[in-house]
Amino acid sequence: MALTWATPTVAQDLPRVRQTIEKLTSPAFHGRGYVNQGEQRAANYLVQRFRALGLQPLAPGFRQPFMLPINTFPGRAELRADNQALRPGLDFIAEPNSGSGHLCGPVYQPDTLVFSQPTAQAALLATPLTGAVLVLSQAQVRRLPALPAAVQAHLATAAGRLTLVSGKLTASLAGEQAPQPRLEVRAAAWPATTRTVSLRLDATLVPAYPTQNVVGYLPGTARPDSFLVVSAHYDHLGQLGRATYFPGANDNASGVAMLLELAAYYARPENRPAYSVAFLAFGAEEAGLVGSRYFVEHPLVPLANIKLLANLDLLGTGGEGLTVVNGRVFEKQFAQLQQLNTVHHYVPSLAARGRAANSDHFYFSERGVPALFFYTRGGISAYHDVLDRPETLPLTAFSAVFNLLRDFLNQLGASSAVRSEK
Repeated sequence: MALTWATPTVAQDLPRVRQTIEKLTSPAFHGRGYVNQGEQRAANYLVQRFRALGLQPLAPGFRQPFMLPINTFPGRAELRADNQALRPGLDFIAEPNSGSGHLCGPVYQPDTLVFSQPTAQAALLATPLTGAVLVLSQAQVRRLPALPAAVQAHLATAAGRLTLVSGKLTASLAGEQAPQPRLEVRAAAWPATTRTVSLRLDATLVPAYPTQNVVGYLPGTARPDSFLVVSAHYDHLGQLGRATYFPGANDNASGVAMLLELAAYYARPENRPAYSVAFLAFGAEEAGLVGSRYFVEHPLVPLANIKLLANLDLLGTGGEGLTVVNGRVFEKQFAQLQQLNTVHHYVPSLAARGRAANSDHFYFSERGVPALFFYTRGGISAYHDVLDRPETLPLTAFSAVFNLLRDFLNQLGASSAVRSEK
């Protein structure tokens, strides 16, 4: 039987959670990025879910629009080392600011002495690189800014650049574009004897891509002008070429699923909150916290009226417990969490971190809003790669984290029972 969203009779329903994550990570959503309007498809889905739950819009149509520059890879993504084809996503990815390129050229690997000896640098300057593909290690790429400007400029004349990565491939996004194609290649997949590289990468820089935050709320029954906020980013990394996409199950379909489960809980008549509870699904987090920064700069509720923001990201594991960023900044709120966890034993470990600009809580706490970022630890290591898939997501502590967050929000003013004690 298909699950439906219109009647949220059960909150924190794991089959429904699984279905939410599978929907958000499906090929139809194109990695929730900026190719084929993947992020727009995800936003449309969230608007439908918000409406079905009975949330009220914080902006017309539940959307707060904004724009951002973004580099995308909508066409071909092909790489061959001599006659060996490498697999996009598994063996290579594009650097976020990579430009387009269609080339076949010889490999050029500079001598390590180039980074320390002027004579080696002079020899490099005398070597034509036009048409060649520069192959560097990660360590060499990190040392490029220390080279003389003339040497850096000469290396940039190469037709393309490959960086050999010793560990996993970790993709990201950028709002600018380099003049040459730049790929990261898993060193274990790169044949050491490669003499010729064939490369095709289609990159398109969109200077003003229109996207949005998806914003709704439940009005408080007693203090509607006071807000508790639950946030999670719905965007991800999108596509690399036509056939490869980044599912983003843990990052952050898991956090969106938790946001929707909390919304389902508070939407039930018997759980209607005393304070208003806003549910903010931010766009463009992966592009540099763009959506949450825009909200803070154009707030739809007064920031001074937000009593707490709980930001949810990477909630699909939990075997080693839960980390709370800003737990060392907002010590009173973290102590409340600790007390709840001590009594109920929800998660095996609750760890506090300090200030960090690593998710959508950041710009809120910089403006003085008590904002905590929750993420689970342990389990799978897939992150910003094509292996962050729903079928590998254990959801080890999902139910426990839901219960902890519900109790915490209730204690802060979401529960009418707590309100009656004030």
